[in-house]
Amino acid sequence: MIEEDTIKLLRECDAGIKMGVASIDETLQSVKSEDLKKYLEQCKAKHEGLKEEIQVLLEKYHDEGKEPGAMAKGMSWIKTNAKLAMDESDKTVADLMTDGCNMGIKTLNRYLNQYEAADEKSKDIAKRLIKLEEKLVEEIRQFL
Repeated sequence: MIEEDTIKLLRECDAGIKMGVASIDETLQSVKSEDLKKYLEQCKAKHEGLKEEIQVLLEKYHDEGKEPGAMAKGMSWIKTNAKLAMDESDKTVADLMTDGCNMGIKTLNRYLNQYEAADEKSKDIAKRLIKLEEKLVEEIRQFL
């Protein structure tokens, strides 16, 4: 049970990171403020660092990780591009990123509760990912 929950939690963290990085990549070209760009790039780099940690652990369990769901990815892409087409501003980027982070925080907390038998190392990664998302929301609030 521990190994199964650990793998499932790591997979969900992996998918969440991929979704977050893709969202940052989609919005970066629309960012005007150097400060907002810096916050997003720093967050992306930290996400990629956690992704590497997750990959090492998943390899230990002979698992390849998980891609974000096609529906979620597609809906995110449509929402992002539609909103930016109407208003390509830092306010729109901050709004989109805040919504995405809040969804990620909620989802990751649900998975932490669902996979409570996961090992502590995996839970720690999920908690650090949640903290990253919370920090980004706080940093970019000034651009809303």
